[in-house]
Amino acid sequence: MPLKLVPPRPGKSPYWYVRGSYLGRSLDRSTKAVEERVAKLVLKRWKEQIERGEHADPAASAARSTELTFLAAAVAYMKAGGERKFLSPIIEMTGPHALNDRPVTAIDQAALDEAAAALYPRATAATKNRNFYTPVTAVLHHAGVERRFKRPKGWRGKRSTSWLTPEQAFRLFAAADAIDAEFGLFCRCLLYTGMRLGEALAIRLRDVHLDQAMIYLPETKNGEARAVHLPAMLVAALAAQPPRPGRPTKATARRALRDGEAGRSRDDAGVPFLARSPDARLFRFHAGGRLRQMLDQSKRAAGIVLPRRQGGFHLFCHTYGTWISQYGSLDTFGLTRTGRWADPRSADRYRHTMTSEESRRSERLPTEESRFPLRLKMLQCFLL
Repeated sequence: MPLKLVPPRPGKSPYWYVRGSYLGRSLDRSTKAVEERVAKLVLKRWKEQIERGEHADPAASAARSTELTFLAAAVAYMKAGGERKFLSPIIEMTGPHALNDRPVTAIDQAALDEAAAALYPRATAATKNRNFYTPVTAVLHHAGVERRFKRPKGWRGKRSTSWLTPEQAFRLFAAADAIDAEFGLFCRCLLYTGMRLGEALAIRLRDVHLDQAMIYLPETKNGEARAVHLPAMLVAALAAQPPRPGRPTKATARRALRDGEAGRSRDDAGVPFLARSPDARLFRFHAGGRLRQMLDQSKRAAGIVLPRRQGGFHLFCHTYGTWISQYGSLDTFGLTRTGRWADPRSADRYRHTMTSEESRRSERLPTEESRFPLRLKMLQCFLL
């Protein structure tokens, strides 16, 4: 009888079994998988091992049954709620460098490096770290393996940072106001608070407290709530924001409306900006192509040109970090105390955007111009 999958038996076993024979090798084993999709992957791998003559005999399999394999650890990790986005390619991987059948205690640095190179041969170090090293180490740590693993060299990526000068920022605000007054306020809110795009888009009016000059973020990327300070100019701008105008109808519009034009909520039209429902979002925008088009249009109108992949909305976060470091005189510890950064290594990048006091000592170095007064003084001494 060829190999086939036998579904779990209620009350006896929650796992799928493989039974039958293939190329003279008989099997009657549990896959230790509760999902049919995972069990099919196990069956496929066992067939390939039998074809290569690598599949162990039943006695050897029974001897190893007590050892936790990476596949079993990965299944347990996902059942416990672990992130499974990048685990599928790792589980489906076959060949001599696959991790599935290896005991978790036998996986070392060399095994990880070889498997990563085989699965992502042309990927960058940052991609390998995100797609392979991070999920694999998460599975191993969940299984109780405390060994520390090195990440590929260059996994942090390039640390270059672009930011706006005050003149550039003010031109950008003016261009954004010309497109949409609420979009101009949105850009100011991002720059003067350092909030991430998703955080700003999720703000509800109930979390805006102008009397305390703060916005409360119940959830952030770091998984912790934090209070965001609102500078006085931002408090005034929010208080002075006019109501949203109503959307023109076919009867009142003098011309056909283009996509995205006058796209304002009718429910809130004419209502004071901060007097809307407490459950309403502070800004009406959504993370999508239209919002990014508005930013690109504003940058072009302001004459701002930035390196590729450094001109998105995260530019405002970098500008906030740079400005509060330069004009607020905050060191790395002070930057983390703002609550915007949890890791001092992330905050330290903004200390590099201004010259140090020690480097400014170069003003004392001799120059060609400084030689002439010195020669004149020496000549005067000789004549005397």
